[in-house]
Amino acid sequence: MGQIKAPMAEKASAKLSRVEGFHAVGGVPGLYLHVLGGGRSWIYRYSFAGKRRDLGLGSYGDLTLAEARETAREQRKLVLQGIDPIEARREQGDTRKAAYAGRFTFQQCLDGYLDAHGDGWRNPKHRAQWRTTLETYACPTIGTMNVAAVNTALVLQILEPIWKTKTETATRLRGRIENVLAWATVRKYRQGENPARWKNHLDQLLAKPSKVSTVTHHAALPWREMGGFMVDLRKQEGIGAAALEFAILTAARSGEVRGATWAEFDLPAATWTIPAERMKMKKEHRVPLSVDALAVLARMQECRLGAHVFPGVKEGKPLSDMSLTAVLRRMERGKLTAHGFRSAFQDWAAESTSYASQVVEMSLAHAIGNKVEAAYRRGDLFDKRARLMAEWAKFCAKPMQVGEVVQIKGGARHG
Repeated sequence: MGQIKAPMAEKASAKLSRVEGFHAVGGVPGLYLHVLGGGRSWIYRYSFAGKRRDLGLGSYGDLTLAEARETAREQRKLVLQGIDPIEARREQGDTRKAAYAGRFTFQQCLDGYLDAHGDGWRNPKHRAQWRTTLETYACPTIGTMNVAAVNTALVLQILEPIWKTKTETATRLRGRIENVLAWATVRKYRQGENPARWKNHLDQLLAKPSKVSTVTHHAALPWREMGGFMVDLRKQEGIGAAALEFAILTAARSGEVRGATWAEFDLPAATWTIPAERMKMKKEHRVPLSVDALAVLARMQECRLGAHVFPGVKEGKPLSDMSLTAVLRRMERGKLTAHGFRSAFQDWAAESTSYASQVVEMSLAHAIGNKVEAAYRRGDLFDKRARLMAEWAKFCAKPMQVGEVVQIKGGARHG
């Protein structure tokens, strides 16, 4: 029997399209017109690995019979080659998805990373710093670029201009680029090694940060001058001066002092307990209060305003981070920093007392570097720290005379 001519085949197809079911239309083995309800579509039915499979080719209105036959022939060739057309189509779809995903820009991935990790920052400033650093230094070069195309050469193009002049910023920038690219890789927006990784990669192309940058320490007052400084400080008026004095007497960080609330203090027990969320190491810290530190709190109680011990100008807000700096400038000590007084305390303890370094480190709320020692030392050495802080307050209260020799306290070591 000869092949039905095209016009006759189109008529036969149109007639069949009104009857529900699968209708073989000839021309290609396995090609059917599937009619169901008001829907009509071309189906290529075949067997693969002993199973019957139905592959949709398109709707009746989108493909003519001739086009449906041509498409079915292409699928039949795949079957004869040992390829499952349905699996082949699925793989093509995955490839298209990957190609689409690869169109994500670095800026879009930065936004995605920040959305995913937004709750992980201690405060909104950290999130803002992240975005600002990347948008200032990285995005002008790769922001609108396909994230899959970011390579080592581009990362170096971003980092090299500031690696020696702004080393700390460049180091943070590199890590942030690495994190965004790692996020993009996991999301399947890029493939391969991370071009911003340091170990066994950029460390071979860039000098170690410690070799190209000079560590800038917080300007500190020589500890022998503390007594004279405290005399001048106690002549200053205002909440900022009181906060600075309290920070010096407790060896606390300025942020911990400025954010202090009355609820954190047990005045009868002379103890200030700073909650973990306000500590740099995210661990609760107890601070023993000397008589002089308690005297500062007593003065603040006389003008108590709200929950904060050292309230700011705005109601309900703590003292601003520039308030302590402003006090130093008024005293014509603008080169000093509030943080530097912690160094002065540390130097004094090391050079004029016999307290063990662990007592001093815990007074500063530093992490214990030795993991074995940290594991065994479960307490916080509170009583020893209380004695140390009392001696510090006593030292700060008395200006040293020229040529005066400081005696190291006691013969036995305060372990």
